[in-house]
Amino acid sequence: MQEYTVDDIRNQIKPLSQNGFVRFFQKIARWWLGLWYGFCDKHPKGSSLLYKLFFFVVFSMGVTVWQYIVMTFLPYAFNALNDGAWGWPGWAVGAAGGEKYIIFGDNNGLGYFIAFEIAVFTAQCINFPLQRNITYRSHGNVWWQIMWYFIGWVLVSIFTLALWGIVNCFLVYWGWPNAVTGLVKTVITGGVSMVIFFFIFMIIFPDNAAVAKRARKKCEKLTAAKAPEDKIAAASLKAETAEKRAALTAAEKEYAQAKSQASAKAIRYFASLDTAEKAKGTEKEKEAADTAERNYAEAVQAICTKEEKEKTFYEVKE
Repeated sequence: MQEYTVDDIRNQIKPLSQNGFVRFFQKIARWWLGLWYGFCDKHPKGSSLLYKLFFFVVFSMGVTVWQYIVMTFLPYAFNALNDGAWGWPGWAVGAAGGEKYIIFGDNNGLGYFIAFEIAVFTAQCINFPLQRNITYRSHGNVWWQIMWYFIGWVLVSIFTLALWGIVNCFLVYWGWPNAVTGLVKTVITGGVSMVIFFFIFMIIFPDNAAVAKRARKKCEKLTAAKAPEDKIAAASLKAETAEKRAALTAAEKEYAQAKSQASAKAIRYFASLDTAEKAKGTEKEKEAADTAERNYAEAVQAICTKEEKEKTFYEVKE
């Protein structure tokens, strides 16, 4: 095993902030990342699912809150356009006092509908890159993904607006304030959209390893069936592209994990050094020294792993 100095190990640790408040949360984050990546090593499939679910929900709820904030204030900017129900199909609902059922538009007026569309569109502009780059770590064709995301958004919007149209009739009839109406609309449209988009994301941001495996299997079947050379060549190219994409995703994930583990092991090593220093001349001196030595070996191993993963990541990336 390669020898590393104390300074080499210390360099694995990003300096903490001078701000005590920030430093407190940095320590919590470091502790959590060390714990999390240890769990990832033991349960790769389960940790992958938990990771995706966590960030999917966090980002989805985040943009839902964004929608609510926008819908709380932006409609006032279009007050001049809010002069009564506007939109299609405009069917009167008797049970709601004759208020009109509207899908494209709003019972509160055109201005309210414009504000809602701005809120939803900006939310999706925030949501898409976060989900693509962080939740699913996708390296697929971004324009193809944007196209299908947009199509999915349009279809989901039609469905949720149709549902909202029914609810809105009664809210307007009952005279609920705009802030509460905006909250209800956000929950209905945002909540339903979140559930549907979870499955849409599984299609446009597929598991790269599974896609590569299917592509290679298809290529092998065509070869075994002695299909035309052009079909085999096309399938082979598709499989190679999918395998490169899967390798990049895996290398990126493993490198990030290795960096965090190296930092966590380094922090543990220095903590054990402090303990060993305090234990000198006591009954626990040998035990503390052995622990520090063991933590040194683990820190060195983690650094070696990080350097290997870093090299692999950049080789795959080129």
